[in-house]
Amino acid sequence: MLSERAKKIKPSPTLAIDAKAKAMKAAGEDVISFGVGEPDFDTPDNIKEAAGKAMKDGFTKYTAVGGIDPLKDAIIDKLKSDNGLSYRREEIIVSTGAKHSLYNVAQALYGPGDEVIIPSPYWVSYPDQVLLNDAVPVFVETFEADSFRVRPEALEERITKKTKALILNSPSNPTGMIYDRKTLEKIAELALKHNFYIVSDEIYEKLIYGGAEHVSVASLDKEVKMKTVLINGLSKSHAMTGWRIGYAAGPAEIVRAMTNIQSQSTSNPTSITQKAAIEALRGPQDFVVRMREEFDKRRKYLVEELNRIEGMHCLMPAGAFYAFPNTSQLYGKKAGGRQISSSADLALYLLEEARVALVHGSAFGDDNYIRLSYATSLADIKRGVERIKGAVGGLTA
Repeated sequence: MLSERAKKIKPSPTLAIDAKAKAMKAAGEDVISFGVGEPDFDTPDNIKEAAGKAMKDGFTKYTAVGGIDPLKDAIIDKLKSDNGLSYRREEIIVSTGAKHSLYNVAQALYGPGDEVIIPSPYWVSYPDQVLLNDAVPVFVETFEADSFRVRPEALEERITKKTKALILNSPSNPTGMIYDRKTLEKIAELALKHNFYIVSDEIYEKLIYGGAEHVSVASLDKEVKMKTVLINGLSKSHAMTGWRIGYAAGPAEIVRAMTNIQSQSTSNPTSITQKAAIEALRGPQDFVVRMREEFDKRRKYLVEELNRIEGMHCLMPAGAFYAFPNTSQLYGKKAGGRQISSSADLALYLLEEARVALVHGSAFGDDNYIRLSYATSLADIKRGVERIKGAVGGLTA
């Protein structure tokens, strides 16, 4: 018999959509995927060469559980130069991806009866990681009118004596929004007032557009820093999704607990990947700039075209590589004998009828939306949008 914990958890909807799209492609169908959040760029050669050198040099054994010191030092320097933050080695842990870092935080901080506040829409894994650690996810709705930023007064209404943490994601998956400094300051005041932690997921930090500013909440002041666990990694910024490398920075006591937990689960992150990560952080950064510029072109094109489709409207995202259009005006419409009553119905209709894969908004906690990743070629974006237009145009009242 399965454990009660296992029964609570469902597979990742984004990976499920991607798997179905790949299966259709393998069967010979021409599917355009807006589903998975993975850059379509290859990892830069200098990073791959650093991994190759590590293998040739025999750097293929176990390392320290929480990462090698040269990588921790590179992360420390990055956080200092990019975010104005000062950390020591004992305040850094390297894990097998930012998702693993988040799970280590959940294991270290959350327990039975604890409440963890999650602004909605949210990344799909946040609630499940809370549930896996016998804590309670508490959702706070955000709105388009606020660019999907949580209202501090709405946040305070959900705080109780059981509140252990707040999960922030900026830039956001799925909305692409970014928290401004003023809002972060108000949120930080609440964290200090009510004594809860902020888990700050900053994995899309390098992918911001139009002169927007990324502010790490930990950088606001020393007190806030001591109540923050910062999460980041190289999957999105350096097209290293398959390399599985992420890190966390936070109070030494929490990082020590995370390291102990990691020692009994995965042990160290891959030795070769750690050497590649050092090169990613210390080597040339022109690749990141070029990739961001290309994403910016795709962002503008996709959102402008989505806003031309009757029944959809979409905010221009300020970061990440997702568009999150409101599709609720399409609900209640039909295509033949098919009724579109939800974002899941619409996503399935577009996959089966238009051969376009995307993710339904209910997976992120808001059924009024769908998510499209523009981490795919502009040519595919253009073809995909035309297919969506045709399929939506075929719906009748």
